[in-house]
Amino acid sequence: SSHQLSSLPLQILLYVNGIYYIFYFLATLAMIVYKSEVFSYPDDFLAPDLALLLIMAVLEALRLYLGVKGNLTEEEAPLGLSLALTVGSVVLSVYFLVWQTYVLRADVLVNAVLLFSYGLESVLKVVAIAAFVS
Repeated sequence: SSHQLSSLPLQILLYVNGIYYIFYFLATLAMIVYKSEVFSYPDDFLAPDLALLLIMAVLEALRLYLGVKGNLTEEEAPLGLSLALTVGSVVLSVYFLVWQTYVLRADVLVNAVLLFSYGLESVLKVVAIAAFVS
């Protein structure tokens, strides 16, 4: 008798993170536009901030796809790769939280929620990978 090893809490969190990331992307893009209009945003920093946000969106789509695929097919390789890509997403989120040109309170809020969800998701991925391997 075979039993299901995929994680329902992980699947739900991946779905919720996909929805939240759309909000995160649009909010961060809107804040970058706002900051470029209201503050003296150096032109040398505007393009890299936008480029990093777009890179993060591509990384996030790939990370979520691999996470869902790995969880549903109960394969540790895609789930492990998704976990590795989470590190890149965390670094980019920390960039938008700490190192971008101007950091608003709204930046702190949306990035704190994103980082918390990455942490929770990573724990669930490790648990799922351990279940698949055993």
